[in-house]
Amino acid sequence: MTITIIGIGLIGGSLAITLKENGFAQRIIGVDVSQDNLDKAIRRRLIDEDMGLEDGINAADIVVLATPADAMLHLLPQILDKVGPQQVVIDVGSTKERLLAAVKRHPSRGRYVATHPMAGTEHSGPEAAIPGLFEHKCTVLVDTGDSDPDAVKMAERLYRSIPMRIVQLDCLSHDVHTAYVSHISHISSFALALTVLAKEKDESRIFELASGGFDSTVRLAKSSPDMWVPIFRQNRDNVLDVLDEHINQLARFRSLLIKNDFETFYRLIQDANEIRRILKK
Repeated sequence: MTITIIGIGLIGGSLAITLKENGFAQRIIGVDVSQDNLDKAIRRRLIDEDMGLEDGINAADIVVLATPADAMLHLLPQILDKVGPQQVVIDVGSTKERLLAAVKRHPSRGRYVATHPMAGTEHSGPEAAIPGLFEHKCTVLVDTGDSDPDAVKMAERLYRSIPMRIVQLDCLSHDVHTAYVSHISHISSFALALTVLAKEKDESRIFELASGGFDSTVRLAKSSPDMWVPIFRQNRDNVLDVLDEHINQLARFRSLLIKNDFETFYRLIQDANEIRRILKK
């Protein structure tokens, strides 16, 4: 199996490591707008060789699109223009509605399977790629009814080889759910980091007191704007809905503090503890 990965960053690079180590892929080709990224990927043995876009597509059994979300909108139709009836194209993006709309009527739409492996870190670039990133995590296959059955089976084989759990959703449900479980977490982390940095101007020793809890809370604030601004742009309406609810909850806690109503505060924290039951599933 030859796999061409377009976009050799954290996700593309980590996928390359995994698929080569588990034997699913015998040859990994890298395509990237940055030659520096490709050189790093070769030095780290994430990929076997680099090629231009057209040559990389032509050589592949499976093409994995792992660029930022806005770039996917332009690249996916170009990739589908070039693939043959035996090739499979998957993306690993965090938003799906606009991307799927962009290729809805493409004659090679059936060769494309929209996927979203739910894994990542706050780091970016080929140097951030790590083995084991996806193991036993969840991956979402989106709108599979619009893909050819053999292409869907190939995508399932790829993810089961890692191994990952597979869930199927339609694109609208996917984008709503990721707004809740991923996108709002990043916005909250960015906002908290800005809050603390603003305070730090007056109290420079605040970070001396920072512990593991603080670090885990703002960890996502280290994430790249090149990756996240396109996600927020494409999933804007869903993120706004979730953000409004989040702001309402923050305002609720603020009001209770103003009123010294710690009995209700206690009850709300107990209610929030229910998330432990959900996360165990």
